Amino acid sequence: MTALPPAAAPASTPTLPSPRFDEFPRYEALTRLLFSYAEACPNLVSVRSIGKSFEGREIWVLILTNTATGIDVEKPAFWLDGNIHAAELTACTTCLYYLHDLLSKYGTDAQVTHLLDTRTIYMVPRLNPDGAELALADRPRHIRSSTRPYPFDEEAVEGLSVEDIDGDGRILTMRVPDPHGGYKKHPDDPRLMVARQPGEFGGEYYRLMPEGLVINHDGLTIKVNRDSEGLDLNRNFPAGWRQEFEQVGAGPYPTSEPEVRAMVDFMVGHPNIGAAISFHTHSGVILRPCGTRSDEEMAPEDLWAYQRFSRLGEQHTGYPAVSIWHEFKYHPKEVITGTQDWVYEHLGALFWVVELWSPNKEAGITGYKWIDWFRDHPVEDDLKLLKWSDEHCGGQAHVEWTAFMHPQLGPVEIGGWDKMNFWRNPPPHLREREAARFPAWMNQIALSLPKLELLRTEVRALGPDTWRVRMAVGNSGWLPAYVTKQALARKQTRGVMFEIFLPVDPEVGLISGKPRMEGPQLEGHAPKQTQLAFLPERDITGDRAYGEWVVRAPQGTRLSLVAWADRAGTVRTEVTLD
Repeated sequence: MTALPPAAAPASTPTLPSPRFDEFPRYEALTRLLFSYAEACPNLVSVRSIGKSFEGREIWVLILTNTATGIDVEKPAFWLDGNIHAAELTACTTCLYYLHDLLSKYGTDAQVTHLLDTRTIYMVPRLNPDGAELALADRPRHIRSSTRPYPFDEEAVEGLSVEDIDGDGRILTMRVPDPHGGYKKHPDDPRLMVARQPGEFGGEYYRLMPEGLVINHDGLTIKVNRDSEGLDLNRNFPAGWRQEFEQVGAGPYPTSEPEVRAMVDFMVGHPNIGAAISFHTHSGVILRPCGTRSDEEMAPEDLWAYQRFSRLGEQHTGYPAVSIWHEFKYHPKEVITGTQDWVYEHLGALFWVVELWSPNKEAGITGYKWIDWFRDHPVEDDLKLLKWSDEHCGGQAHVEWTAFMHPQLGPVEIGGWDKMNFWRNPPPHLREREAARFPAWMNQIALSLPKLELLRTEVRALGPDTWRVRMAVGNSGWLPAYVTKQALARKQTRGVMFEIFLPVDPEVGLISGKPRMEGPQLEGHAPKQTQLAFLPERDITGDRAYGEWVVRAPQGTRLSLVAWADRAGTVRTEVTLD
C-alpha cells in the first residue's frame, strides 16, 4: 500500500518579501510582490492568471498548498478575494497580510503547517485591477467597479462630474453659501457641517456638493452625474441577476464582465472549493447569506453551520456577524444580490462577505444600526468623529475647508471628510491592525473543510485467481463532504467516488463491481446534537464508506485504487494480490 508522501517542511527558512501594509500597491508593484512570494516559496505558492480585466490586466490568483503532499485540485480548498470594488483597497491588503502570515508561519506553527499540508487556499487579492488602478492614480477617481463605460459610451454633456479639481490627490466636498442650502456650520465647531433643522430660518446656510467640475453650467441648476463607468461587478453574478432597472450596475447579462467571468469560471472549474470569503469595505461587519430570503427559508442545517462559524468569526475578529437579509439591506424594500448569493445559492459552498473597517467604532460610536446610521444619526456622532480625526488622524480624516476659485461656480471652499482614505479604508497606521484580525478565523474555516483519508485496504483470496478487494475511506473534516444541504439540493456534489485501475492483461478482469462507482455522501465529525439530547444519533459512522470489487487476476498482480469526493479531496493507493 502506498500513501501520500509525508509533510515536508522547507530545508531552510525562506527569505520572504517585506511588504508595507500601510501602503496600497499599484498594479505593477502588486504583481512583482506576488511573484516574489512564489520565488521565495515555490513549494508552497504559485501564481497564475485566471483571466484579463477590461483593460487587459492579468487577474492573479495565488495557489497556496504544500505540493509535496499533493496537488491543489486534489485537496479541499478555501477561496478568498478582495478589491472587487475599486476604492475598497484594504480588501487587497487583508489578502496580502494572510498570504504573508501563512508563509511566514509554515514549518513552525502547527496549525498553519497542517493547513497547507492538507488543504488549498485560492487567493485573488485584487479581482478588479482596473478600478483599483484608477483609485490609486495621481488624480484619482472613486468609481464603483470596472472602468468600462456603462450603460452608455458617450461622455456627459452637462452636470457635475466628480473628480479631484485642486490636484491634492483627494476628492472631498465643496461648500457654497446659499440661503436655501440644507447645511450650516456647527455652533461649537464651524469645521463641521450639520443638517439644517425642519422649519429653521434666518441663519447662514450652505449647499454641499462633491468636488468636481460642472459641464455647461446654466448658472442656476446642478445635477451630479453618475460615473460613466457605471458597473458594479458584484451585481454581475448569475444568482438572482436582474436588469439595470431593478439592480443598478448589473451589466447587460450575467457574467458579461471579464473579471466576474474569470472568477465564475475558476470556481466552477475547481469543485474542491467548499468555503469562501470576499473582502470589502467598510462597516466593520461580517455578512452571511442569504441576501434574497430569510433565515426561515434556509435549510436548517446550513443556517446552524453559518451561525456556528459566524460566532467564531466574531470571537476571532471582534466584528459582529449579521444576516444580509435581516440586518444589512441598503433599503428595506430592496433586495441585493452578489457574490454571496451565487457561491452559496448556486454552488452550495459556505460564503461570507466581510466589510472591513468601522470609523464609527474607532470614534467610540456604539449601538448604531448599520445602513440606517448613514440615513440619519445624531450630531453628537459627528463630533466624536471629528475628535477622532484630530486626535488619531492628524486632522486628515476631516480636512480643513480651503478657499478655491472654481472655474464654473466661482468662490467655493473644499474640505470635509476624506472618504477614500479614512472611510472606505482605514488610515495608514491602522490598516495592518484590521488585516491581522482575520487569519485565525480563516484558518479555522479551512481546517474544518471535509478531508478524505484512506482508512485501510483489504485483499482476500476467494480462489486461486479470484480476489475481493476493499478500499475504506473516511472524512476527517468537521464539515460533511457535501458541505451544505444547498449543494445537495443543487446537485453540486456527488457521493464519494471509488475507482479501480487494472493492468492491461487478458488474465485480469472484474467479476463484480465497476471500474468507477459512486458511494454515499460522507458526514463530518461535527456532532449533530449534544450528549444531553433525548435520542442518540443513529448513523454513528456516517463519515466512513468503502468500495469493493471482485477481481480475476494472477497472484502478485498490482492494482491502483483511487477515491475522491468533490470537496473532500483525493486519496490514492496500490494493492498487491497475495
